[in-house]
Parts: sequence; structure tokens; C-alpha cells
Amino acid sequence: MGNIFGRKRRTRVTEQDRAILQLKQQRDKLKQYQKKITLQLEKERLLAKQLLKDGKKEKALLLLKKKRYQDQLLDKTENQIGNLERMVQDIEFAQIEMKVIKGLKVGNDCLKKVHEVMSIEEVERILDETQEAVEYQRQIDDMLAGSLTQEDEDAVLAELEAITQGEDMELPEVPSEPLPEVPKEPEKEPEREREKSKPRQEMLAA
Repeated sequence: MGNIFGRKRRTRVTEQDRAILQLKQQRDKLKQYQKKITLQLEKERLLAKQLLKDGKKEKALLLLKKKRYQDQLLDKTENQIGNLERMVQDIEFAQIEMKVIKGLKVGNDCLKKVHEVMSIEEVERILDETQEAVEYQRQIDDMLAGSLTQEDEDAVLAELEAITQGEDMELPEVPSEPLPEVPKEPEKEPEREREKSKPRQEMLAA
């Protein structure tokens, strides 16, 4: 188990990595050659100076010609080093571009999958529903805050009037105190009884 978890992951070496490594090795070799030539030229310059002091002008001239040729080689070496370094930078930048392109491709594929799941119509529907929900919540907030429009006030009054018309008219309240009693009138005799008693009264009077 320890070997499994402790095993290091091997990194894959690409052709570009090998090319960069070779170019850097060549660049380093040229720099070493450049350093060697520079030291040698300095020695030859001092030697030519000593030959002139010793009166050996011909040898000094020949040494300076050789030095001139080596100076030209040194310039060429400097140019080659510059070319190698630019090539290394170009390859490294190309690798970065490849990674960017791969990342863009992965992102593009993800976007395509998202677009397949969610179409433009679906997005428009969700946006419409969201807008409706926002408007509905705003209306509720306005009502709770008491900021009704004139149109809302008219609608509330109309609804109140409709409710009022639908209800029965209220009856007057019944008094809680008892009503006063009405006095009774004497009962009248019937007309027929008065007619019967009238002749009897006349006979008693005679």
C-alpha cells in the first residue's frame, strides 16, 4: 500500500520538450565556446603587445590577423546564441498557445452541452417567469407599503361598493324597554239589543 501511494506520477515528455532541451544544450555549448574564445582573444592581444615591445612586428601582425578572424567567429557565435534563445522562446510560447487552444476547446464543448440542455426558448421562458415574479413581488411590496396607485384605489372602492350592495339593509334596533299599556274602551252593545230594549223602556214610561 505504501508503494502505491508513494509512487510518483510520471510526466509525459513531448517532442516539443525534447526540442527545447536540445536547443538549450546547444545554446549552452555555444556560450562555453564564446567564453573560451573571449579569454583566448584577451591573451592574444596581450601577446601581440609583448611582441611589439620585443620588436617582433611580423609575428605581432600575424597574431592580430588571427585575433580579427576569431572576433568574427565570436560575433557569429553571439548571433547563433540569440537565434537559439528566440527559437526556444517561440516553442515555449507555442506550447502555451496549444494549452490555451485545448482549454478553449474544452470550454467550447461544455458550452455546447449546456446549450443543448437549455435552448434559447427555455432561457426566454425562465427570464419571463423571473420578470413576472419580480413584478408580482413589487406589487405586494407596494401594497404593504401603502403606495397604491389611483387605479388601485378605484378598484378597491368598486369592490367595496359591490360587496355593500350585495348585503341586506340593516333594520332599526328594537328598544329594550317595555311599551306603555293602551287603556281599554267600554264595550258597545250591539245594535240589535238596543232595538229590543227600546219598546220595553217606552212601556214602562207610559
